[in-house]
Parts: sequence; structure tokens; C-alpha cells
Amino acid sequence: MSDDSVPANAPARPEGPGDPDSPRRPAAGSADPTDRLADDWLRERPDLDLGAVAVLGRLAFVAEQVTGPAGERAVRRHGISKGEFDVLATLRRGGPPYVLSPSRLSDTLLTSRAGMTKRLDRLERAGLVARSLDTEDRRSFRIALTDEGRRVADAALTDLAAALTGLVSLLDDGEREGLDRALRSLARAAGPSAAPRR
Repeated sequence: MSDDSVPANAPARPEGPGDPDSPRRPAAGSADPTDRLADDWLRERPDLDLGAVAVLGRLAFVAEQVTGPAGERAVRRHGISKGEFDVLATLRRGGPPYVLSPSRLSDTLLTSRAGMTKRLDRLERAGLVARSLDTEDRRSFRIALTDEGRRVADAALTDLAAALTGLVSLLDDGEREGLDRALRSLARAAGPSAAPRR
């Protein structure tokens, strides 16, 4: 059908997830919950461009429902939670002597002091970290990774890396590189203070 067959006064159809001719619409059978959400909003608010909401909504969905649970399962095999792993990993990646203050750990992991104290209490009871008084400031403590803590951190990291590598292997080389570039651009827009600190 030619463009001449369209009445001159016909309203323009919005492009987007709800338009079957839109290049942005996924192939039949590949729609996901974010597509359905976008379709609903396109129907109710065709005046808005919600493409960015769909993209970032999908990113949040993958983080919360795919990569997050995969990481949690990987570290829980070693008797620790993801939050406890973050503490062990922060101490481990710092290198010998694997010692930091509780406040430094809290700041690095963006965790409240009270929340960090609970994590450290559990890790100390499990023999994975040890507390000692700071020799330079007797009012402060130092947190050291024990030999067992280092073993658990290394084993959990090995399983975590394998789990996340398995997920990323679903993408081809071009998709991985494109995703990495896109996420780097978004991270730069957020500023250095929002960079991951684990």
C-alpha cells in the first residue's frame, strides 16, 4: 500500500513497543515482562516516550531477578550471605595483611555502621575474621581476615565468577562488548562516587 492511500488527516501512529511496525518491537515470542509493561503504558500514555524506562527497567529486572540471585546462590554454598562475602572480598582484594577498620569497610561497601557490626559479629563467630584493638588508636578496632576467611573468600569468588560467566556466555562477543560500553557510559554519567567499591 502506498503512502498516498493514507488519508491526509489520519492521526500519526506513535512508534514504540505497541506499534507492530516499529523497529524497536521485539520479534514474536521474545517479549518479556518489560515489553508488556511498556505496551500497557504506550496504550495509556501514547504522548510519552518511555523507551528509556523500558531499557533501564529491564536492566533493573536482570540485576534483581537474574544476576543477584545467581550470585547469592554461589556464595551461600560456602555458608555465608552475599553481604558477608562482600566484607571478606573487600579484605581479600586489599592484599596482605588483609586488615581494615570497620568504618573503612562500611564506607567502601556503602553500609551503615550498625549493619556492618552485625556482619562482622557473624563473621567473627564463624572464625572468618578477627577483631583486634588498633595499636595507634585504642578506641578503635581493626578487622583481619583469618586463614579460614581467606579460604572461604577465594572459594566463594571462584563459584561467583563461574556463575556470572555462565550468564554472560549467553551473549555473543558483540553483545558483551556493547553492553560493557553502555554500562560504562551510564556509570560515568552517575559520577565517580557511584562506582562499585567491592
